[in-house]
Amino acid sequence: MRLVRFAQLTVVAASLIGSAAFAPRANAVAAPASMAELDAVARAEGNRRAEAIKIGRVLFATIWPVQIMHVRVDGVGRHAVAGLALSAVKFHQAVDRASFLNEIEVLVGRTFAASGVEEVDVWATIPIPYDARKPVSGDFAEPTSRTVFALTCRRSEFAALTARLRADRDVYWAEDFRARLRGRLNP
Repeated sequence: MRLVRFAQLTVVAASLIGSAAFAPRANAVAAPASMAELDAVARAEGNRRAEAIKIGRVLFATIWPVQIMHVRVDGVGRHAVAGLALSAVKFHQAVDRASFLNEIEVLVGRTFAASGVEEVDVWATIPIPYDARKPVSGDFAEPTSRTVFALTCRRSEFAALTARLRADRDVYWAEDFRARLRGRLNP
């Protein structure tokens, strides 16, 4: 019981630290503390998993319009890079291009606030229909998802991230996903 209470207090403290500087501009909702802790542990990946959990505690304290699938931290020596994998389908609420980019900016900012990583990579994927009888690993494997958005931001570049996102500078977009966010295609 004491451990659960400590975990809840840790999540609340982390969310308070991150929320002051990076309040979400989207219609995000606070997540229950216990769910945030469970998601942080379950969705952490990489060779610095403890750091991924630390970041996850901050990010999963909010229910974002675009779902965070995984938080990954990989590092060598003093260098560490965080990766945020997002789902480009099954949004928690309506998402347009502006709200999507706002969420990306806030996620990157909160990740830097929660950790000493020097870079944050963000990518959004959609599933590719596949035949369950085909191999998913080995020489004949076929991909089961594709990337429709990708961004890399170094800590030193964060101050210019808003302008960079608005100008579509050094950001990858799949045209069908970009069109979907503009409302040209049905979700």
